[in-house]
Formats: sequence, C-alpha cells, structure tokens
Amino acid sequence: MIRAGMVGPFGPVALVERDGLLVGLDWTLPDTPGQSALLAEGLAQLAAYFAGSLRRFDLPLYWGTGLHAAVRRAMADIPMGETRTYGQIARIVGAPPQAVGQACGANPLPILIPCHRVTGTRRFGGFSAPGGVETKAALLRHEGALLL
Repeated sequence: MIRAGMVGPFGPVALVERDGLLVGLDWTLPDTPGQSALLAEGLAQLAAYFAGSLRRFDLPLYWGTGLHAAVRRAMADIPMGETRTYGQIARIVGAPPQAVGQACGANPLPILIPCHRVTGTRRFGGFSAPGGVETKAALLRHEGALLL
C-alpha cells in the first residue's frame, strides 16, 4: 500500500492505493508519503473538488463486495449538491435502512464516495471525519446542498 496526502479546507487527508485502486481516504497525513501517478491524480482531483471546480471524481476505486459495494455505488450516483436518505438508498439496493447506515459508516473512501450526501429522514446521520457531523455539514455547504 502507498499513501500520499494533502491539507485541504477540512483538514489533512491522505489517499491509500493498493494494486492500482484507491482503497482508502484517511484523515491524517502519512509519515512517509509515497508517490504514484494514481495518488497524484487523486490528490489533484481532491484539490479541484475543494476549489469548487470538480463536481464528480473519475478515479479507479475499490468498491468492496456485496451490500457494501451496492451502497457505495448508489452513494457515488448522488449528484453533487443533492442528498438522499438512508431509506432512499435502502430502496435502491434492496436492504434495510439500518444496514445502509452501517455500510455508509464503513465507507473507506469518504468524499470520493460521498457518504456525506446520505442523511436520515429526521436526523442528520453521522460522519467518520474529525469533527463528525460538523464536517459533514461543511462538506454539504461546500457543495451547495446545505444552506445553514
């Protein structure tokens, strides 16, 4: 595995590459950053997203298997500036909303696979980044999906 990172407006982020796929996004900078064309492109796309000039990532990602893969692909289909509820994703993938919430929480590629765009019907839902739901809200405001 190779890691490379940057500091963005929401703090440090590092991408993790294995076998030509991005397999993780961590919220810390690597001690010894690696280098590859994929990591360089991933960081460039993240920088463009943070700058507001990229609306959809185009990178080779590890989607996982089974329900997790289905939920991640459904999350990736949510356009920037929009949100979906756990229930809406559940109907798409044919699973209970609670299982969708667990799959969202297990997403190893937040931002790239936009789990922050998934909310509850009566609650906001959690988020794995430092700052938790505050960071989720900041990402949604950045995308124009949350006007608070």
